[in-house]
Amino acid sequence: MTSIATETRSLYIDGAWTTGVGDETLTVLNPATEETIAEVPQACVADVDAAVGAARRAFDEGPWPAMSPTERSRILAAMADELQKRRAELVDLNIAEAGCTRLIAEYLQVGTPIDHFADLAQRVLPRFAFEEPVAPIVGHGIGQGIVVREPYGVAGLITAFNFPFLLNLAKLGPALAAGCTAVLKCSPYTPLEALVLGEIADAAGLPPGTLNIVTGDVAAGEALTRHPGVDIISFTGSDAVGSKVYAQGAQTIKKVVLELGGKSANIILDDTDLDKVMESVLGGFITHAGQGCALQTRILVHQSLHDELVARIVGGLGYISVGDPADPATLMGPLIRDVQRGRVESLIAVGVDEGAQIAYGGGRPAHLDRGYFLEPTLFVGVDNAMRIAQEEFFGPVGVVIPFSDDDDAVRIANDSRYGLAGGVWSGNPIRALNVARRLRTGMVVINGGGGGLNPGAPFGGYKASGIGREFGEHGLSEFLQHKALQWPAG
Repeated sequence: MTSIATETRSLYIDGAWTTGVGDETLTVLNPATEETIAEVPQACVADVDAAVGAARRAFDEGPWPAMSPTERSRILAAMADELQKRRAELVDLNIAEAGCTRLIAEYLQVGTPIDHFADLAQRVLPRFAFEEPVAPIVGHGIGQGIVVREPYGVAGLITAFNFPFLLNLAKLGPALAAGCTAVLKCSPYTPLEALVLGEIADAAGLPPGTLNIVTGDVAAGEALTRHPGVDIISFTGSDAVGSKVYAQGAQTIKKVVLELGGKSANIILDDTDLDKVMESVLGGFITHAGQGCALQTRILVHQSLHDELVARIVGGLGYISVGDPADPATLMGPLIRDVQRGRVESLIAVGVDEGAQIAYGGGRPAHLDRGYFLEPTLFVGVDNAMRIAQEEFFGPVGVVIPFSDDDDAVRIANDSRYGLAGGVWSGNPIRALNVARRLRTGMVVINGGGGGLNPGAPFGGYKASGIGREFGEHGLSEFLQHKALQWPAG
């Protein structure tokens, strides 16, 4: 693995590296080996306050918010270039810190977010309508005006451990593009992929205080969400924590954007060619060991195809290599920590108690004596009312649920407190589209989609899966206030 630069083991505040004022540290572990990668300072409340103060000064007095979109675009494009130069290093870092397999690290974890960041800097930002006219009005004279979109202010960005690099850039890109200044608070499990962005900012010439990066745990996060100097919070994590973030932000009337959990359904209609769905079905719960909020972990299949599909899934799981994520042949790596593996194992036990049957897996791989590994696990005999069909495992566990017709499939899919993503498969694309339109969820992939994760499409959820959207113009808009300027004509 590429070595980790010394400065990335410090906090990044007001354009400088610092160990902070506290004396506690965070131990960064490789979840595949349980070995220590690095020790980093754990930000305390005073460090968060210093970071917010720097971001506040940079917004109120600094050059970044006053720059034109073209000027900001140049610096963000330079950041994108620096990210591209370090792409291989960042892949290695993601594998070591987040335990992601090399294939997923190269594509989803690192490659896609860098490409999206570059697209935002080079295409979206220069063309975005920061000003547009409104229709004239006639009353006591004739009036005309414009709507101006202005940066929201200081943005507190709080990210999760599962896709740390993607989440960091998905929030930081639009916040900076809008003209906001930012405090990025990363997961205590994956701080290195956040702190390295300070080096990127320095190399690209981002003004001091525009980006500040702190580590920390619950106390640091709460200090950020409650801070009166923060104008907007963007949070990714569980719905349980998200509701607390929402309440904390409300105390100072902050805008709060939430990207939360999911229990997405992959619907396989009765006219589907099963040869075409297997990659989607397996990937729906084994990708990054199931640690993805948008993964399609509920497999809804027409009852006429149920037995054949289960047999194919069980057969396919036998070929899933579980082990060292740095090995290109490995298809599934570890969970992030032992405590997370324990949570998944507890919910597996609940499923057995509820009467569901384990068709594959359910335990720890016998050939691995180190690392937080778990076998890919498939449940059958599942009713959608069971906890294992309603609660997010955040581990490599899929549940198969049969349905009788299209209406039944839609009913089951929508019978969830979540609504983040989903999939529909059919030999008739119009039929699949009609089913997709009826799903109460923020994103639906029809017949496998195409072209990967679209940087121009909004990402976010209905119901308990969140509030607001990320990516492209939709994500940029979340960090903008709207001001109406009006004057008399003539």
